[in-house]
Amino acid sequence: MRIEKCYFCSSNIYPGHGITFVRNDCNVSEPCVVVPSPRWPYFHTFQVFRFCRSKCHKMFKKKKNPRKTKWTKASRMARGKELRGDSTAAVEVRRNEPLKYDRQLWQEAVGALKEIAAIRQKRYGELIKKSLRPGKAVKRAGELSKARKKAHLIRAPAATKQSAKIPVKEEEQHEEMETN
Repeated sequence: MRIEKCYFCSSNIYPGHGITFVRNDCNVSEPCVVVPSPRWPYFHTFQVFRFCRSKCHKMFKKKKNPRKTKWTKASRMARGKELRGDSTAAVEVRRNEPLKYDRQLWQEAVGALKEIAAIRQKRYGELIKKSLRPGKAVKRAGELSKARKKAHLIRAPAATKQSAKIPVKEEEQHEEMETN
């Protein structure tokens, strides 16, 4: 069973699903399928595009750029929302020669796929945490400055008199301990 990738959005296409679009006027420079014709000296060159759903097929026919369409894998990679250049993606390379069935090899492959999926999920989680860090720091700094400005609304008048007696250096040290 071969699981293909959608040409437009890069999602999986399982057997019996999706749309196949064949272009028969492709140039030799493009990746094409060359089929000998009944007339020997002539060759037909076809370029095959596979789409997961009609939405992707319509966007392709409208000549939309997948990198500018927000929901595609190419767009998410361009904006840094997906893992780029990850070594776990090497497993999904298309192999054209089928291997002879070997039970031990099959079991090792399935075990390796599970481990790779766990590694990929962990790396994706780290990517999300890494992208959220700067926003959390900015949000915390904004909340602290807002609390300082609006402190008179929270504190009682008697408490403000006592806080005026406390030196400023102790407050700064206390704030530094909270941020670490």
